[in-house]
Amino acid sequence: MLKKIKGDIELIGRHLEVLSTVAQHQPIGIIKLSEVLNVPQHRIRYSLRVMEGLGYIRASPTGAFTTEKADELFTSLDTDVEEITELLNGMRALVQRSRV
Repeated sequence: MLKKIKGDIELIGRHLEVLSTVAQHQPIGIIKLSEVLNVPQHRIRYSLRVMEGLGYIRASPTGAFTTEKADELFTSLDTDVEEITELLNGMRALVQRSRV
């Protein structure tokens, strides 16, 4: 039941790792990102396309760089992850109660 959600979270994790690396090394291109993260170029390209589509990065002739929207994402990320964690902990508690 949760297999797809787990896969989505793993993909989002990769996108965030790419975004964070862009922020640290900007501007940075696909080849360098691939080397730094040890991730195949096609996966880097996909993550960059997703992040650009969401407005978190912009492409330039010298490589990708982050936008203000990425800064906002990084600022709210802890809170967002905590809220999701609380939801999952609630699910866990529900399952544990049903086992008794």
